[in-house]
Formats: sequence, structure tokens, C-alpha cells
Amino acid sequence: MIQSRLQGKGQPRLTVWFDGDCPLCRTEIALYQRLDRKAGRIAFVDLTGDGTCPLNRAEMLARFHAQETGGPLISGAKAFAAMWKQVTPFQPLGYLAQLPLILPFLDWLYSQFLKVRPRLQTLMVDREKRQG
Repeated sequence: MIQSRLQGKGQPRLTVWFDGDCPLCRTEIALYQRLDRKAGRIAFVDLTGDGTCPLNRAEMLARFHAQETGGPLISGAKAFAAMWKQVTPFQPLGYLAQLPLILPFLDWLYSQFLKVRPRLQTLMVDREKRQG
């Protein structure tokens, strides 16, 4: 299912693609959707739907991607920083994350997270099954 938030003022400034089958991703994206609801700065696209994506779907699902209007496709920490800049409570973090000394470190942290992501997903799925 493609899920897009186009509410608020004007067109979104950023498109974010996410894995709607990943419980970690769904939880995190739900937070950003709530925070962006009125501003409508971000279009959220669930990659598990029938929508088109700029890369091979498997590549898009393997790493977080975003694209500012008229800009190149970005991924990893750079994509998170672009998203954070659009969400009011996270804006300072978004600008800080783009600093030349910080961005490479955050990207390294993200690559480490990706190594444990499958295990975390399994734990969250197990938790969801126990709860409901």
C-alpha cells in the first residue's frame, strides 16, 4: 500500500521511502507522520505497496532513502538528516547531522544498525504476536 501524507500547506519538500513490513520502520515512520501531519512537508511512501520507486525495490528496502524536491536520491544518515530537518522537534538534529565531521560518523552508526536490524525485526515481530 502506498501511504503518502500530502496534507498541510503546499506540496511536500521531501519524499521518504520506507519498509511497511518492518515493525521498526513502521513505528519510527508513524512518529514522523504524526509530527509532520499539519506541516505536510514529507510524502511517506510504503515500499511494500504497488508504487514506483527510483531504484530496484530490494535496494530501496535494504537502506533508508529520501529525496528532496528537485534533488538527488539520498540514503542512510544523509536521508535521515534531510527528514529531521523537515520535522520541527528534530530540525536542530537534522542540521547538526549534516555537518562534515558528524555525517560520516552517523552513516557508520547506521551501517552498524543495519547489521543488527534483522534480529531487531524478529524480536519486534515476536513481541507484536505476543501482544495481539
